[in-house]
This record gives sequence, structure tokens and C-alpha cells, in this order.
Amino acid sequence: MNKAIIDVWIGSEVNGSIIGGVLYENDNTDVIVSFNDNSKYVATFFTYENIESLRRKNQKTGECLNGKYFWASDMIIVEKTDRSTIVETIDNLIENDQFNQIFKEIK
Repeated sequence: MNKAIIDVWIGSEVNGSIIGGVLYENDNTDVIVSFNDNSKYVATFFTYENIESLRRKNQKTGECLNGKYFWASDMIIVEKTDRSTIVETIDNLIENDQFNQIFKEIK
């Protein structure tokens, strides 16, 4: 990828953690990466703890066959949703030519 990142927008930094979540640890957040060619890409970052929390909630509510499965489009799972972890993950995905496999371009 021959473009430079000019901004990484993290929804949780603007809106706070999800309802019932704990910022950075039990959270999920949309992330938008903007590049110097005016292109933008989006993915949703989930913490491992958040996936388990959602599974337990779904068991109670009956969603996703009572928690038997979970899915989200453009999903990536990380230890924490803090800026340093997210940026480090994005850089690694770009370095390993995997960014476009996870992030979807916003038109």
C-alpha cells in the first residue's frame, strides 16, 4: 500500500464505550482510517472480553440461537480498543498486506 494514513477515527473515543461495556476492555468500536488520497476505510474492532459478554447476553435474549454463534461484518478482535493497540494493528495489517481483507472502503 503506497498511501499514507492521515487520520484514524475511533468511535469509542468520541462516544464512550458501548452500553454496559468498559472502555477499551469490554467494548467494540467502529474505526475509520483516512488516507492521503482521500480514501477512507472502516472496520469494527471488538475485544475478546466483549465477544464473551455479547455471547452471554445473547444466551439470555435468545439472539443468535441463544448465543450459539456471533458474527459481524468487517470484524477484527483485539485485546483492547485503545488507540495504541488499534494503530499498531492497522500498521501490522498494512505491513502484511492484509488491510484490504478486513477494512472496507467507504464510497
